[in-house]
Amino acid sequence: MGSLVTIGDFSRASHLTVKTLRHYHDAGLLEPREVDPGTGYRYYSVDQLPVAQVIRRLRDLDMPIAEVKAVIGEPDADGRNRLIAAHLDRLESELARTRAAVSELRDLLEPPTPHAIEHRTVPPTAAIAIEETIDREDLFAWWQGAIGELTASAHAQGLRRTGPLGGLFADELFHHGRGPATVYLPCDGSAKPVGRTRPLTIPGAELATARHDGSPSDIDRTYGELAAHVVKHEISVAGPLREHYLRGIAETTDRSQWHTEIGWPIFRTHG
Repeated sequence: MGSLVTIGDFSRASHLTVKTLRHYHDAGLLEPREVDPGTGYRYYSVDQLPVAQVIRRLRDLDMPIAEVKAVIGEPDADGRNRLIAAHLDRLESELARTRAAVSELRDLLEPPTPHAIEHRTVPPTAAIAIEETIDREDLFAWWQGAIGELTASAHAQGLRRTGPLGGLFADELFHHGRGPATVYLPCDGSAKPVGRTRPLTIPGAELATARHDGSPSDIDRTYGELAAHVVKHEISVAGPLREHYLRGIAETTDRSQWHTEIGWPIFRTHG
């Protein structure tokens, strides 16, 4: 058979297991040069070794078989490089997410710094708002877009901002992963409906509050601490959870500089 070798020898030469070579054959990724019709034995050519080595390295980088096939089948070097670069970009993004998750997990293992819990009476507030029923997984992207639209609408209408941007989030969002959400901008003046924005009076409420400083990626820790306080010391009432963005995306894109006040609706008596 000249330069043909058995699957076993090709396995040793390529550092790909026999099982893997059979899988790649079935997937059409690396097919043997010949298959004995009588015995079914697979034979590979030594000139397939460079291709096998490239495949092994791409698979070590977790590139899906379909994408490896595209790289191997791409006749143009620039095209191959673009496909590989795109995969490397995805790996770097995943690595950044992994590092962030590891950092957050390490923080969770450290004793938390207690947050100051305060009480706040919030009066009814005139605002412009965007309300929508959304999926929990889409909340952050929707929230960013809504804030941008509210800010632009207030500027276009010449409305004067009278307080920090805020949000109302219904229990359904947390219980079922989908529910009503509202983002609003307190302002005075004669507001008109523009795009998704419309005038809205935000209802008053009694709140137990805690301030979260930094990225919203670990805001659940502050929520948990506030909830624990309410369970122990307050009477929780039905109503949306509130957030006041004392410093947020409208002021800076640096999430480490964000300050968010979380409000949990409670029942209080006065005087």
